[in-house]
Amino acid sequence: MVRSDELKGTALAFAGVLAFSGSFPATVFAMRGFDPWLVAIGRALLAGIVALVCLRAARVPLLPPRSQWGSYALISLGVVFGFPVFSGLALHLGASTAHSAVVIGLLPAATAAFAVLRAGERPRPLFWVACTAGAVAITVFTVSQGGGGLSLADVLLVAALLSAALGYTEGGRLARSTPGWHVISYALVLSLPVTLPVSVALAAVTPITLTTASVGGFLYVGLVSMFLGFIPWYAGLARGGIARAGQTQLVQPLLTLVWAWLLLGERYGLATVLGALAVLVCVAVTQRSRS
Repeated sequence: MVRSDELKGTALAFAGVLAFSGSFPATVFAMRGFDPWLVAIGRALLAGIVALVCLRAARVPLLPPRSQWGSYALISLGVVFGFPVFSGLALHLGASTAHSAVVIGLLPAATAAFAVLRAGERPRPLFWVACTAGAVAITVFTVSQGGGGLSLADVLLVAALLSAALGYTEGGRLARSTPGWHVISYALVLSLPVTLPVSVALAAVTPITLTTASVGGFLYVGLVSMFLGFIPWYAGLARGGIARAGQTQLVQPLLTLVWAWLLLGERYGLATVLGALAVLVCVAVTQRSRS
């Protein structure tokens, strides 16, 4: 039987996944009016300002203990800078939302590996079998859709997923003793000395086209993808186990495909359906195997 706190952790993690699933379509919309670098760094600035206001309103310290700054630096490198920059550049180079989504589908496997290295978790063998099967299913699907080869965009997407895995693991580890919204807020606030001047400079030298779509996409990645989604996500990783709860992200590519179909008009074939079914089976198995 799966424990109650693990189920709650999985539910919270899924709420985060639901928020993250719209990130790629929103990034595409944002880049129709903003430079890719400005989207990547500016979203962190927007989220950092909101985080600073929330910390102030809650009357809690605006910075974490100095003893934890190293961990927050890893979180910032992973999810504040690494993932937005690498994934945004991949989309800018022509990677479709669908293709990007399935490559990032390898993220749960990477997160589980980091959970072993950084958080001391030891999932059972069945977990690793299901996790590996999910990664293989997504890899086969991705390579088949890419004509059997890998592009520069694929390399950037792999860098993005490794960055996210590091940031997720470190944040989930800290969330065991610190509220999840504090964790992401501190990472964003500590990044402000970089995100603020860089965003201002980029805004001054790059063209900006303000449309409903571009502004809406930018607000989504800044407020939802970079801040609000991390609140249940980190709480879920802390309660359900980083490796185990993190496997809910195997569903994210499927959700992203739905959003891309609805918002961007992308169409998919039988291979997508078969890949979706394979991933769902793997998710079910990982969630029944306790970490």
